[in-house]
Amino acid sequence: MSLSVYPIKSEVKTEEFDLFESLISSLERSQITLETGDVIVISSKFVANSQGRVVDYDQVIPSKESQLLGKKFQINPKIAEIILRESDTIFGGVPGFVITSADNIMAPNAGIDKSNAQKGKIILYPVDAYLVAEQLRRKIFLKYFIHVGIIIVDSRLVPARVGTTGVAIACAGIEPVSDVRGQKDLFGNPLKVTFQAIADNLASIANLKMGEGSDATPFCVIKNSQAQITDRKIGPHEMAISHDQCVYVRGLGTKK
Repeated sequence: MSLSVYPIKSEVKTEEFDLFESLISSLERSQITLETGDVIVISSKFVANSQGRVVDYDQVIPSKESQLLGKKFQINPKIAEIILRESDTIFGGVPGFVITSADNIMAPNAGIDKSNAQKGKIILYPVDAYLVAEQLRRKIFLKYFIHVGIIIVDSRLVPARVGTTGVAIACAGIEPVSDVRGQKDLFGNPLKVTFQAIADNLASIANLKMGEGSDATPFCVIKNSQAQITDRKIGPHEMAISHDQCVYVRGLGTKK
């Protein structure tokens, strides 16, 4: 059977809420039945909203460091302050954007976002995204006795490309990467370094259907993906590599 994608709408949320209950009620309204092997993709912003990871912009007080950072990259000091709080590493930047790493994920401005937030609010990355995904996977098993995959997706710019694509910032229940080293290509040449980013590919497929604006579709169910379902715990190191191994970071120079 061919892969199928089902975007699922949900009510707009403005306060903290139970993510699992919201997922289940949205599925029931959509009349979609979950089955073993399905992959549920969830917007990272929706997860962050459920945790109350929303900052009141007017309440942010810039530090001296954030004022210097804002001046250097032409960013409002309040935004710069939030970037500093949320970043593990700052690599550099261009006017309007600071290139950072947050929770081992490289992103402009530490992944903070004004889109799909109330006026004067900024949405941060969710806390413990891998734990959230694992807890959802287990709750679904206990409710339906089925094994599903969970992916938490964010949209991301790709170097030297126009537009955004989906990227998995966390997952549970599926093997996130397929190691095809040792297999042969069309001409019989052995593949030496190739890994398939299964979770990222599925995240991008779902992101296309979920939309970026006022779609109100924070969930997506992917059926017949052929992704390998697992009940082992997935860790953040499995989809990320260290900065000194990244060809983009290494090619652009030493981090600052």
